[in-house]
Amino acid sequence: MQKIFAIVLALFAAVTVGTAAAETYPSRTITIVVPYPAGGPTDTIARVLAERMQAELKQSVIIENISGAGGSIGVGRVAHAPPDGYTLIIGHTQTHVLNALILKLDYDVVNDFTPISLIADTPIWIVSGKSLPASDFEGFIAWLKAQHGKATMGTVGIGSPSELAARVFEQQTGTSFQFIPYHGGAPLLQDMIGGHVDFAFGQAAGYLTAVQSGELKAFAVLQPKRWWAAPNVPTLDELGYRNIDASFWHGLWAPKGTPPEIIAKLNAAVRVALADPVVQDRFGKVGQEIWPVEYQMPKALAAKQKTELAKWAPIVKQSGVKAE
Repeated sequence: MQKIFAIVLALFAAVTVGTAAAETYPSRTITIVVPYPAGGPTDTIARVLAERMQAELKQSVIIENISGAGGSIGVGRVAHAPPDGYTLIIGHTQTHVLNALILKLDYDVVNDFTPISLIADTPIWIVSGKSLPASDFEGFIAWLKAQHGKATMGTVGIGSPSELAARVFEQQTGTSFQFIPYHGGAPLLQDMIGGHVDFAFGQAAGYLTAVQSGELKAFAVLQPKRWWAAPNVPTLDELGYRNIDASFWHGLWAPKGTPPEIIAKLNAAVRVALADPVVQDRFGKVGQEIWPVEYQMPKALAAKQKTELAKWAPIVKQSGVKAE
């Protein structure tokens, strides 16, 4: 009887401590892990978001860049972190959908995380260095075919949305090119500007400024409607190549088991941040579209991830892309 009483007392104490921790949260610095190098689109989003969130949470929110293996190393770090709300992960289509379909992970992208909120979305578009001798999409296709497979396309991560879209693009256009892997969007951008790689199917947000300045040129965007940030760039759909639509949608997650009260506080801080006109302006300037309010809830992020897993699974299987 005494043993049963001790167990009940211990359970009660654990619940009491957990509730107290949630009530006093946050009491120290929160870290958002960015699973890519500093300077890329994901890093930019995270820093803008963290700056506004810390004002709401009244605690420091810092960024830690842990890159490698298509973002899976940084995501793994958070999957195995204590579920106390002090270590979060910002990720996207690659890290929380495609990596699970391609890589051998020591964590589950769905079951080892608790969703907090969808954040922003940006399409993929085809961009090249300014020295590439083509001024429009038709000229780009002609140039690709004239290269006879020698053209180089930079891609971030193994089996990324960009890589998979590019492989479908090869099939539909009758072209071929070499895939050059990069560890992050920032180094790929610099190599394109420097003429070390010919083109990319990249996150539109990551290349918008360079396109606007004339350092890069854009040939097409991979979505049904023209992109609001670059309305002069045609879509692949209107150019006659359909069903190659892809985007990088970003979300924020905590480790599995994070108390609901803490998730609620984090979600509220994210929603306040995304409603801030200053944040909206900064996101817009780098080509990121904030998700509507009704999508800024944990269940919406969970539903989006589930839908994307179902969408990409057959495409990955058909592409034959595998981890090396």
